[in-house]
Amino acid sequence: MANDASTVFDLVILGGGSGGYAAALRGAQLGLDVALIEKNKLGGTCLHNGCIPTKALLHAGEVADQSRESEQFGVKTSFEGVDMAGVHKYKDEVIAGLYKGLQGLVASRKITYIEGEGRLSSPTSVDVNGQRVQGRHVLLATGSVPKTLPGLEIDGNRIISSDHALTLDRVPKSAIVLGGGVIGVEFASAWKSFGSEVTVIEGLKHLVPVEDENSSKLLERAFRKRGIKFNLGTFFQKAEYTQDGVKVTLADGKEFEAEVLLVAIGRGPVSQDLGYEENGVATDRGFVLVDEYMRTNVPTISAVGDLVPTLQLAHVGFAEGILVAERLAGLKTVPVDYDGVPRVTYCHPEVASVGLTEAKAKEVYGADKVVSIKFPLGGNGKSRILKTAGEIKLVQVKDGAVVGVHMVGDRMGEQVGEAQLIYNWEALPAEVAQLIHAHPTQNEALGEAHLALAGKPLHMHD
Repeated sequence: MANDASTVFDLVILGGGSGGYAAALRGAQLGLDVALIEKNKLGGTCLHNGCIPTKALLHAGEVADQSRESEQFGVKTSFEGVDMAGVHKYKDEVIAGLYKGLQGLVASRKITYIEGEGRLSSPTSVDVNGQRVQGRHVLLATGSVPKTLPGLEIDGNRIISSDHALTLDRVPKSAIVLGGGVIGVEFASAWKSFGSEVTVIEGLKHLVPVEDENSSKLLERAFRKRGIKFNLGTFFQKAEYTQDGVKVTLADGKEFEAEVLLVAIGRGPVSQDLGYEENGVATDRGFVLVDEYMRTNVPTISAVGDLVPTLQLAHVGFAEGILVAERLAGLKTVPVDYDGVPRVTYCHPEVASVGLTEAKAKEVYGADKVVSIKFPLGGNGKSRILKTAGEIKLVQVKDGAVVGVHMVGDRMGEQVGEAQLIYNWEALPAEVAQLIHAHPTQNEALGEAHLALAGKPLHMHD
C-alpha cells in the first residue's frame, strides 16, 4: 500500500453518512483539516435509502388517501391509481436536490472527499484506492444495513429488505411486514395508502414497542380502522415460497400468505472486515463500543452513528459527529442525553415522543412519584379540521418537571420540537401553561395538555 505522506489530516472520517459528514462539516468549520471517505454516495443511508425516501413515499401515500377521501371536505376528486414510476421520480428528485446541496456544502468547506472503499489500517490511518490516508485522529462512521434472521434469506424478489422496498416498481397486492417497529409500520402505512393488503407480524406484545404503551395502543386502534392487520406476541418461525408469493409460519403454527414479505426487524452495524478489531477497537455483536464522548478504547479513534449502540436516528448521528469534531477542536463538549432525543414514526397517524415512557419513569422515580395526563386531539380545533384523532400524553414527576411527552396523530412530528425543549429544559407544567400557543393550531394541544397538568384545563373536562 503506497503511503501518501504528503498530508497528515487532523481528522480522517471513514463513512459519509449523517454522523460522518456532520463531523466533517463541523470539523472543517472549526479549522480542522478533514478527509472524508465514502464508498457509495455522500449522505449515506438516511439520504439515499432511509429517512428521506421513506418519507417521500409516505407523503405520496398521504396524497393518495386525500384523493380518495376528499369528498368528506366537500371537494370532489377521482382517484385513478398509483403510478409507481411517477412516485419514484418525485422521490428521486427530492433526494437529488438534497444530494447536490450536500456535495456543495462539503466542497465549500474545503473538505478532502475521497470516494472509495476504505479500511482501517492503523490507529491513525485508512487505506483507500491504493493509498494510505493518515490522520491525527480517525472517526469510524460506517453505518448499518438491514438485518435478517437465521435461515431467512432476503432475495430481493419475494423476500425483501427496506432497500428493495424503496425501489419496488409496483404496488404489491398484498404484503407481510415482519417487524412492527419504526421501519415496519412506516412501510405498512405507505403500502396501505397505495392500496395493498398489509399484515404486520411483531413478536413483542405491541406495535412500536419502545414507545409508551398508550401510544402503541392508539396506533393499533388507528391501524385497525385503516384495515391494516397485525399479529402481536408470537415470533416468526419460517418463510417459504408459494406458487405466487410467500407463506410465513409463526411459532404457534399460525400461517400468513402474501405476494411479498418485507423483513423489517432492524438494522445491524457495518463493521466486519474493516480492520477494526485487528487494530484493537473493542466491539460487541458488531457494534463499536464508545464512551459518552464517542471515544473508543483506542485513544486516536472515535465512532458515531449506527455503528455504535445508541439510537439509530440520523439526528443522533448529526449530534454525535458534531460532538466529536468539537472535542477534537478543543471546545468544551456535553454528552448526548439520549432520553432527550426526539423520536418520530412517520406512519399515518404519526407517533412522536421525547423523554421517558410512563413505565420507565415509574422505574426511575418510583410509581408513587409519577403522574400522567392525556389530552385528546378531539378537543383541538385544528386536529378536528384535519380530521385526525389521537392524544398527547404527558408524564411528570409529581410536583416536578415533565419527563415524558408522547403524541399520536397526524403531523405530531411537527410538534416534537417544543416537546424536546420542555423535556430538556426540565420545564414545570405551570411554566409551559404560562406560554400562549397560537389558535387554532395543533401546537395548541401541547399547551392545553400542560394547562390540564397544571390544574387549569381549558378544552377538556376536569
